[in-house]
Amino acid sequence: MSSFYLGLGTRINCNIFSYDYSGYGVSGGKPSEKNLYADIDAAWQALRTRYGISPENIILYGQSIGTVPTVDLAARYEVGAVVLHSPLMSGMRVAFPNTKRTWFFDAFPSIDKIPKVTSPVLVIHGTEDEVIDFSHGLAIYERCPRAVEPLWVEGAGHNDVELFNQYLDRLKRFVSVELLN
Repeated sequence: MSSFYLGLGTRINCNIFSYDYSGYGVSGGKPSEKNLYADIDAAWQALRTRYGISPENIILYGQSIGTVPTVDLAARYEVGAVVLHSPLMSGMRVAFPNTKRTWFFDAFPSIDKIPKVTSPVLVIHGTEDEVIDFSHGLAIYERCPRAVEPLWVEGAGHNDVELFNQYLDRLKRFVSVELLN
């Protein structure tokens, strides 16, 4: 994944700071909801204190399960912007698509946190996503207070959105034009 981000940073003209969640990629530990939040908090602290990056110069980018800690952090801190690629409303809503509300035992309740995000948010989702239904991206988009024009990639699934030309074009426009105005 790191080579993807190196190429992406070059193409959209920005620096990329990427990390693996506990239990994913090359990171040790166990994957859990608690660790997802702890890992993004550690990344945030590194960017802020170790590298001295101002919050307004940080664009959070989360994909799939990575949108969960991204939404959580953006709901707690003002950042430059947020990109949510194939976001989920909540764990229960992925497992049980007819779930209409967030139960106390529901994991990953991004749908309840997204209204607290005050930064501009770009939502990207494939219309044929076989893992997280497109309706999740649409619902997240509709609840964003500062949502920008979304990117609905017609015919894209869960793991191929970035292969479509409009993906890179939309990211470039968001980062290089919309955020500067």
